[in-house]
Amino acid sequence: MGNILFLSGVTLVIGPQRSVTFFFQKKKLKGSIVFFVGIALVLIKWPVIGILVESFGFINLFGDFFPIAVTFLRRLPIIGNLLSLPYISDLVDKFVASSKLPV
Repeated sequence: MGNILFLSGVTLVIGPQRSVTFFFQKKKLKGSIVFFVGIALVLIKWPVIGILVESFGFINLFGDFFPIAVTFLRRLPIIGNLLSLPYISDLVDKFVASSKLPV
């Protein structure tokens, strides 16, 4: 149910044509296929494998947005303070840097 709501929410927010354009870009096609295969696995009652496959596809699709999200979270009052702690800051910086690498 969550997968269907997520896809319909993305479609309603950015529009049907831009959704199709986003999911079927040449550089994001592998991530889209893996993401939709994961959804199909969940729907045919293989939830654990489906969620793992879907998570991999989600990271491939939306990995470009992680640096933007971290920058936004660092500007929030309480969460920004937590993300500024020494070990957490290093871990988040490594995660954001690795998400910029081509998959």
